[in-house]
Amino acid sequence: MSDLFEILESKVMGHNLKIVFPEGLDERILGAAGRLAKAKLVTPVLIGDIGLIQEKAKDLKVSLDAIEIYDPKNYIMMDEMVEAFVKVRDEATDVQAREILKDANYFGTMLVHMKLAHGMVSGATHSTADTVRPALKIIKTKPGVKKTSGVFIMVRNEEKYVFADCAININPNAQDLAEIAIESAKTAQMFDIEPRVAMLSFSTKGSAKSPETLKVVNAVELAKEMDAQIILDGEFQFDAAFVPSVARKKAPDSLIQGDANVFIFPSLEAGNISYKMVQRLGGFEAVGPILQGLNRPVNDLSRGCSEEDVYKLAVITAAQGFVAQYQ
Repeated sequence: MSDLFEILESKVMGHNLKIVFPEGLDERILGAAGRLAKAKLVTPVLIGDIGLIQEKAKDLKVSLDAIEIYDPKNYIMMDEMVEAFVKVRDEATDVQAREILKDANYFGTMLVHMKLAHGMVSGATHSTADTVRPALKIIKTKPGVKKTSGVFIMVRNEEKYVFADCAININPNAQDLAEIAIESAKTAQMFDIEPRVAMLSFSTKGSAKSPETLKVVNAVELAKEMDAQIILDGEFQFDAAFVPSVARKKAPDSLIQGDANVFIFPSLEAGNISYKMVQRLGGFEAVGPILQGLNRPVNDLSRGCSEEDVYKLAVITAAQGFVAQYQ
């Protein structure tokens, strides 16, 4: 396990954080849940048929001693959950709510919303939409944040960088980019990265002008208004944000002098391509996507994930949940 996860494990250890896994029958989920419980990092909460989960865990030799299991069909607090759901989704009737809450992702999200759990990890067998939609409808975004976004922590030995948005927003506007920048800086701090945020473009400090570059220029100004304490600047080409000698030539007056560690891409296309190139060509581990901007943490796995991926994302989610409970 890298130093990155040792940092997070030390943060969540001993705080009795509960993380929901709606896909309780999946072997990867069960394996990771068993490891998390054995290490006493979090209390895993599995959703599904209790008998089937117990049988599967027995086959896999996974102890369920420190794991909670809830079945939406036989949940003792369903009346309270239905009432809470109708309050947050007032267009739904009690009958409709009971039907919706049979869905494991909606049920799990409600556990987080009702503060019966600190976060949720899903996506091993569900699509991103199946995971994110209930979170946006129920947990919703933080005050002042209109959209959630997805970041990757790029790790290679002692190097750690934050890339955003690489997962959610296809063509963010200036306001979106500013929000993504501020939330990404907060995510960086959670990983003990002191954020130095670069807003990226194909232009550095006006070297080219187009609607695309002006969007980033405006985003920089908005982000500085939102949080003047964060070291943030742009617009930058990547080399001007990352290479000191280039920064001295292209942006000599900037606070960022080739030492940026949080990179905000102008589009999902740019962000997604870049993180995959850095991962494959540069030998970096890509940790994520980590969803940010929600009131309480919900994170999405790839359907091709491994047990190790589940374990790591659960630790990250627990760390987010620890931070969220004090906000």
